[in-house]
Amino acid sequence: MPNLLLLALLATFPALSTDMYLPAIPTLQTIWGISLVEVNVSLVAFFLSFSGFLLIHGPLSDRVGRKPVLLGGIAIFIIGCLLCSTAQSITWLVAARIIQAAGAAAAFTLSLALSKDLYEGPERQKILAWVGVILALSPMLAPTLGSWLLLVASWRWIFVCQAVLAVISLYGSFKLEEPLKVKTRGGVFAVASRYFILLKNTRYVVYTLSFSLMTLGHFAFVGGSPDIFITGYGVSAQAFGYYFGLNALGLMFGSFTCSRFCGGLNPLQILTISLLGMLVAATFLTIEGGSSPIWFVGPMLVMSYLLGLSRPISNNMILEEVDQDVGTASSFLTFTIFIIGAMSMQFIAFDWSNKPAMIGKLALIGVSIPLITMWAMNFISRKRALNKNI
Repeated sequence: MPNLLLLALLATFPALSTDMYLPAIPTLQTIWGISLVEVNVSLVAFFLSFSGFLLIHGPLSDRVGRKPVLLGGIAIFIIGCLLCSTAQSITWLVAARIIQAAGAAAAFTLSLALSKDLYEGPERQKILAWVGVILALSPMLAPTLGSWLLLVASWRWIFVCQAVLAVISLYGSFKLEEPLKVKTRGGVFAVASRYFILLKNTRYVVYTLSFSLMTLGHFAFVGGSPDIFITGYGVSAQAFGYYFGLNALGLMFGSFTCSRFCGGLNPLQILTISLLGMLVAATFLTIEGGSSPIWFVGPMLVMSYLLGLSRPISNNMILEEVDQDVGTASSFLTFTIFIIGAMSMQFIAFDWSNKPAMIGKLALIGVSIPLITMWAMNFISRKRALNKNI
C-alpha cells in the first residue's frame, strides 16, 4: 500500500467514527427515548477519550516505535467498532465509543508523526495537503454512506463498515517498515517528561493553542448539524448527508488548492487571507442566523474551504517548531484540537434559540484569536530581529 494512501486512511479514523453515524442520531433518540444532549454524550465521550489517548500514543511511539503502537491501536479500534454495533443502550454505546476512540487516537496521531518521519519541508506540507484532500472526502462521504445504510439496514451496520475499513488499514500497517530510527529511552516517567520539555517550547505551545481554535466553528457544525437540518429544517436523513457533504467538499477543495497552488506562495499571507475570509463568513452567519438551509450552508461552505486551505499551513508551521519528540508534539497538537472540538459539540447541543447564529459566534471567536496571535508573534519576531541589528 502506498505511504500516502496509508497516511490518508489513518487520518480518516476520527472523521469516519463520528460523521458516519450522525444521520442515525435522531433514530437513536427515538429508539432509546433519549434527548439530543444524551446522544451527544457518545460524540463527546469519543473525543475526550480520543484526546486523552493521544497523549499516550505519541510519546509511546517515540519510545517503542511507530509500528507496534499503530498495529495495537488499529486492533483496539476494530474491537470498539464491533462493541458499538452490538450496543443495547446509550450507556453501552458510550463505553464502546471510548474504546473505539482509544484505537482511533493511535491511527490519527501517527499519521502526523509518520508524515514527519517520511517527508521533509515543503514536500511534507504538500503531503499534508493531499492527506487533507482525502481526509475531507471522508466527512463528505461518511454521512451520505451512513444515511443510505439506514435505508437498507440497521444503524449497527454503520459501525461494522468502520471495522472493515480498519482491517484494510491494518493490512497496510503490517507492510510498513519501521520509519523511526532513533527512539527515546527511559520508562513511563521518562515518556511523560517529554511533555514537560515540549511545553517549554513557547512558540510551539502558542501556535498550537491558537491555531487549534480555528476548528471551533467546524466542530460546532458537526455536533449541531443533525438537529439543525433534520429536526429544525425538516430535511430527510439522506438530504442531510448531502448538505453535510457540501461542507466537507469545501474542506477538500481548500486542501486541494493548498496542495496544488500554495507551494511557491508566502504561507503567512495565505494564512492571513484565509483567516480574514473566515472572519467575514462567520460574521455573516452570526447576523443572518441561518434563516434557511442555503443561508446556513453558504457561510459554512466558505469557512470550510478556507479552513481546508489554511490547516496544512498551520499544521506545518507548528511541526516546524520541533526537531525531536515529533510523536509527542503531534499528540499534543491533536489533543488540543479535539478537546476544543468536544467542548464545542457539547456546547452546541444545548437548546439554543438560534443554533446557526451560535455556530457563527463560536467561529468568530475561533478565528479572531489565532489571527491576533499570529500578528503578535510576527511583531515580536521582527522586534527581536531589529534589536539584534542595533
